[in-house]
Amino acid sequence: MAKVSAKALPARACPVAAFQKMISGKYKLRIVWDLKDGPRRYGEIRSGLLRGTSGSAEITPRVLSRELKALTQSGLIDRKDFGEVPPKVEYRLTRKGKSFVPVVAAIREWGERNLSETAALADAAE
Repeated sequence: MAKVSAKALPARACPVAAFQKMISGKYKLRIVWDLKDGPRRYGEIRSGLLRGTSGSAEITPRVLSRELKALTQSGLIDRKDFGEVPPKVEYRLTRKGKSFVPVVAAIREWGERNLSETAALADAAE
């Protein structure tokens, strides 16, 4: 049998790296989580991102638009423009986005278990 060098094999993207690139950014996971309950308009998404954030700056429209566009391009959300004046646009999870919600839920649960004040105090005591 002939040995095949690693260079001869086609390069495959690491799924973890591809996933990390797809969800990188400060707000993407939170946007997906907010959309799990159904379609939201831009303003509803923006106000949802501001809930529960103490001491953090407001998300700028430019940043939110960039995050929404990236999520749309990755196939996690869909943008529906109603073609009205004033503009009415809704965002909703795609099938791919809905399949991602349990992953975000697992991250959330892990955070609740491991990032609480008591967990931090216990770690500090060790």
